[in-house]
Amino acid sequence: MGNAKTTESKQQDTNENSSVVKKKLQRILIANRGEIALRAIRTIQEMGKQAIAIHSIADKDTHYLEVADAKVCIGGEKSSESYLNIPAIMSAADLFEADAIFPGYGFLSENQNFVEICEHHNIEFIGPSKEVMMIMSDKSKAKDCMKEAGVPVIVGSDGALKSYKEALEVADKIGYPVILKAAAGGGGRGMRVVPDKGLLKNLYLAAESEALSAFGDGTIYMEKFINKPKHIEVQILADKHGNVVHIGERDCSMQRRQQKLIEETPAVVLSDEVRKNLLDTAIKAAKHIKYVGAGTFEFLLDSNNKDFYFMEMNTRLQVEHTVS
Repeated sequence: MGNAKTTESKQQDTNENSSVVKKKLQRILIANRGEIALRAIRTIQEMGKQAIAIHSIADKDTHYLEVADAKVCIGGEKSSESYLNIPAIMSAADLFEADAIFPGYGFLSENQNFVEICEHHNIEFIGPSKEVMMIMSDKSKAKDCMKEAGVPVIVGSDGALKSYKEALEVADKIGYPVILKAAAGGGGRGMRVVPDKGLLKNLYLAAESEALSAFGDGTIYMEKFINKPKHIEVQILADKHGNVVHIGERDCSMQRRQQKLIEETPAVVLSDEVRKNLLDTAIKAAKHIKYVGAGTFEFLLDSNNKDFYFMEMNTRLQVEHTVS
């Protein structure tokens, strides 16, 4: 009889714990707008959960609000007054008792401070941890991390350059042409190709100045310049149990001023062998950093279309997700 009660008690505890787990992710607030918010709402509702939509005054009549389970205005027309307004978003989450927040892309999707605030409010941030964001947002640190994972990286400086003098020494060692990159950069800003030694000083100072102006961080690192490479990226999806899958690769080599214009999937330049190696490498890299959520590893493929090198990782969903 006593054993029966114990079993019954355990079963009750299990049921209570199960209900807690189910309740935990029952209401999800979408900290974004437009098309990505609409896609998220549909997915959340298909899963039998409730989607809470936020909006600015300017977006009060947009379609995605009509299909959400709840909606709330969080501020003025400017993004800084609404979709980037962390206190307003957290107030909305508390008001509707949201269990989780989905950031989408842009806005707060890579804001480490926002992730930490969600943790303090005991609200699940649907995406990677702040620690992973911190490492992968710094390109020189990300490169070191990928070396540890056994992922091929382009030969270059050992982390950030401390001065022009060090840049000169590294360039002499790896050989010209080299490329200077902003550690906190993106979109081609803070990037300079150096064809020979005579131009290194001016281009180093220019890259440092542009990086400081664009990102508030003038840290620069150096890599061997790969001439006429292909820009290939691999999107992965990972859960909290260490499971990682890829959803194929995208060729985004057609660019203007380092900005992608057209993306193509599958990448026709890849052989079956190189493709498999590339996709397996992305999965290995994601597991090494214990990544959670949607993310994209970007690689450079050499002119022979055989060897590839890690370039950077986007720790969020990308607009290019729809291509995959």
